Formats: sequence, structure tokens, C-alpha cells
Amino acid sequence: MVRIRLRRMGAKKKPFYRIVVADKRTARDGRFIEIIGFYDPTVEPPVIK
Repeated sequence: MVRIRLRRMGAKKKPFYRIVVADKRTARDGRFIEIIGFYDPTVEPPVIK
């Protein structure tokens, strides 16, 4: 089964996330099937594409 997940990127205390499709048994930052977007919570308002 696959899930849509946030894969953490960026530096310490400055998170940036890639929205990926991954198998539910893999680690949060492990293997993924496809990148479908990104999420940047550090800007105002937060950006999702």
C-alpha cells in the first residue's frame, strides 16, 4: 500500500518538505516512488505546490 508523505529536507531548525508517494513500510526519509510537490512552512503564508 502506498501513502502520500512529507519527506523532510533542509537544514536543522529550517525544515523544508517534499511531498512524495512512498510505500507505507519505508522510513520517512527512505525510498519513494515519486515526488509530487513541496511544502515550505518557513515562509508566510506557508507554500504548497
